[in-house]
Order: sequence, then C-alpha cells, then structure tokens
Amino acid sequence: MRRGVLLIVVVAAAGWGDARGLAAPGAREVEIAGRLPAGLREASGLAASRREPGMYWAHDDSGGRPVLKAFGADGKLRGSLRLAGVKNVDWEDLASFELDGKAWLLVADTGDNRAGRGDCALHVVEEPAAAALRPDAEHVVEVAWSLPVIFPEGPRDVEAVAVDVRAERVYLLEKRNRPHGLHALSLRPPPRGHAAAPIRRVGELAGFATVRTASVWSAAGGALRTQPTAMDFAADGSAALVLTYGEVLLYSRIGDEPWSRALGRAPVWRAAHSLPQAEAAAFSADGAEVLVTSEGIAAPILRWRRPAAP
Repeated sequence: MRRGVLLIVVVAAAGWGDARGLAAPGAREVEIAGRLPAGLREASGLAASRREPGMYWAHDDSGGRPVLKAFGADGKLRGSLRLAGVKNVDWEDLASFELDGKAWLLVADTGDNRAGRGDCALHVVEEPAAAALRPDAEHVVEVAWSLPVIFPEGPRDVEAVAVDVRAERVYLLEKRNRPHGLHALSLRPPPRGHAAAPIRRVGELAGFATVRTASVWSAAGGALRTQPTAMDFAADGSAALVLTYGEVLLYSRIGDEPWSRALGRAPVWRAAHSLPQAEAAAFSADGAEVLVTSEGIAAPILRWRRPAAP
C-alpha cells in the first residue's frame, strides 16, 4: 500500500509476540519462525529462494529502496540485492521461479491506489548464489527484462502476483475491485521490435463474502479485511496461496487445469493470521510450508505446515 493512505491499524488480541489462537483445521498450529531483519520496515513481497534451501527474499513497499533482502526463515539477514536502473514506485509483490536452467526473481511494481498509474511494470532479475551475498554489503544486479502492466479496461491496483513457469505466464489479482479479477500475461519479453502481448482477464477469485459494515476501518478486522495483498503458486503447480488483510487462503488445483478454474472455486483451507497489515506471503521452496509476514519493524514471520489436499 502506498504512503499517503490513512489507515487505522488495530492489532488483534493475539498480538505479534504470541501465536496462540491462530491454528486452523487441517494444519498444525501456526508458529513464529522468526522476525524480519533490520532494513525491512514495510514488507510487501515475499518469495522462497530457488538457489538456497531455507532462504527467502522480501522487499519494502512504495518509496523504499529498490532492494531485495535475503534472509532465513528465522529472520537472520543473508544479504541485499539492489536492482540497478529502476525505482521502487510501489513494489507490492515478489515471485521466484526457474526458467532456462536459471533462478529468477520477479518484482511487481504494480501498486496503484488511485488507479491512475501509467508506469506499472514487472521487473525480472537473475537470483544470485547465496555465496555472493554478504549481510554488510549490497549485491547489484541488472534487470534482465521488464514487462509493462497495462490493463485494457484501465488501471487496476494489484498487490498479488504469481508466476506459472510451465505455462510461462504471470498472473495478477486485483485488490480493490469486486469481484477480484484475475489477469494473465506472458512471462517472456516480446521479440525485439514487437509490442508486448496484451494482458487478458481470465477469471475471478472465489471465496470472499462482501463486507457491508465494519466496526473499525482497519486492515485485519474491518472493511479492508478481504482485499488480496499477496499470491503465490506452489512450485509443483498443485496449489495457490492468497493472502488478504484478514486471512490466509489455500486453493487446490486439479491436474493442469487453468488457474482461473482453481481460483474460481472456494478455498480448501483458510486461517486468520491476526497481523496488523499482512502484505507478504509465500510457499516454501518445497511447497510444504506457508509463510506470512506483515509491514512493520521486526514483524513476525508466521509459518504453517501446508494441510494435505482434501
């Protein structure tokens, strides 16, 4: 969420220091795996490393430095990765994937609270080896390619983005519009001299009741509760993870069916997280765990074991 939007945050009774009361049916009780390292104040994107088991990447929200932070699930800082030549206008999500024998990170500069931006884009960089990282230094990397994000229907605020590497597509989920539209575009850049492939609306997200009234205007408990703020696909393509200000939701995929169909059914698992402004979520690299965190200094990293598919 970009700065300048007034948000009254009400912290749930469970608080940041206590994970009790956050368990969900079909999954073990949630635990606090660690806390975000220094340098992340408004985490809004999270992705598992494809090169180093147990390592994760995250970035700050709008106006922050164009830097990704690498750390373990326990929150221990491993290093920083600066994207050369781009700005953090409103970075809102992060995805990791393997393509052509290399590991990649995709940064979604797609936040658009006022639905007026004409410069939204996806930036793809090669993920460095963990051995090239140092906690006390920045590793600089050039952007391999960027994809413009221009919706035919007009600007959309998007904070939830995921990559289907098998289909070589990027999926974008609308935050504010109801129903929450699901859009897709090609992951690869267009050939030189050709225009970028258009973004297509492919479906809508299921599983959300309309919030008609709210006792407080808050992220976790009020009128913003059902807005999607992050999305991830399991590496094996078996499930999708969607985070909102109030819940973590898991959608099961049957075979290679379109993601629009999988996300168009009701979620198979959902859990309240009680975080004040949750905007970052990811599967672990092996898909066995779900990790969620929030904006805020030293925000907790919550971890669930992924429930078995019904």
